[in-house]
Amino acid sequence: MLCSREIFNFLVRKDVRKILKRKDSDAGEKGKALEDLRASLFNKLRLSESAKHQQQRICGPVAALTFNFVVAVGIIFMNKWVLKNVGFQFPVFLTFIHYAVSWALMAILNSFSLLPASPPSKSTPFSLFSLGIVMSLSTGLANVSLKYNSVGFYQMAKIAVTPSIVLAEFIWYKKRATFSKVIALTVVSIGVAIATVTDLQFSLFGACVALAWIIPSAVNKILWSNMQQQENWTALSLMWKTTPITLLFLVSMIPFLDPPGVLAFHWSFNNTSAILISAFLGFLLQWSGALALGATSAISHVVLGQFKTCVLLLGSYYLFGSNPGTTSICGAFIAIGGMSFFTYLNLQAKKQPLPLKVSSSLPKSKLSQGNGEKQHDGLGTESV
Repeated sequence: MLCSREIFNFLVRKDVRKILKRKDSDAGEKGKALEDLRASLFNKLRLSESAKHQQQRICGPVAALTFNFVVAVGIIFMNKWVLKNVGFQFPVFLTFIHYAVSWALMAILNSFSLLPASPPSKSTPFSLFSLGIVMSLSTGLANVSLKYNSVGFYQMAKIAVTPSIVLAEFIWYKKRATFSKVIALTVVSIGVAIATVTDLQFSLFGACVALAWIIPSAVNKILWSNMQQQENWTALSLMWKTTPITLLFLVSMIPFLDPPGVLAFHWSFNNTSAILISAFLGFLLQWSGALALGATSAISHVVLGQFKTCVLLLGSYYLFGSNPGTTSICGAFIAIGGMSFFTYLNLQAKKQPLPLKVSSSLPKSKLSQGNGEKQHDGLGTESV
């Protein structure tokens, strides 16, 4: 009894009460800080998911592919004008200008809080760094290949990107292409090869650059598509994170792949305006390509590029009177037929309901059991 009374008297002392109160306040502050952190992460996740859903709602697969197709056709003619008429013979530095203008435009959007928030995803700095590297290699080597090779040889090299994507997705993500889609992609590749066989002009250096471009191009498309679809990235937020890395590696590529003399170029108002217009179209091309990869897949984006080639070939024949030859025209129609079949298979696959995966190892919570709630969401497997 005496011992308990002494303990009580000790606890009610003024200095002891201050210590206990301070500890309680510290615990309360820590709990409040933890709740604030949890709320901040939740808000960031909610904002990133809402931005991704808004992107998918505004720019679906058809709109994204159409946007990318129109911009790609426009930048082809603009880049030809810059390289031929303006005389700007520096393809890697032109790519650097494109990405620099893109980064400046995104910085303006970010200053007005118009850039979507980056998701708290599973992306590591290494994955973003790798994506920036393959972006610089893919775009820079593509422009160098176009400078030293003909458009026909460039398209022949692009055919090899399709099986590279199928093989890489099978190795990394265990995605299997159905037999019908393999047949459709084979028909597309044969048609493009026939359509471009009459324009196979290349140099030894250009051929080596084209071969070195194939793997970075395939990896670039796969990473862009996977990081948007699996990790809640939007196109602009992913571009904002990776563009500085791409600029850094493009600077390192300029001394090796560009000829000297860029500082001696005549930067007149007309020449600079044409290069800046090309750079703005480059920003739209990068954005539309990212939207298309996020809404569809890497293989669909490659097929769209080959469809663009066939449309340009047939359009030049019917509108401008060019004569690519009967063989090339027949090849273009064969490729378009294969692309139509591939698109039909994709639409049929999307109509099929995804199988539900029910997990019996996780018991329902007592709250859901008490309220009689049922779970309707499931995870489905994806096939290519």
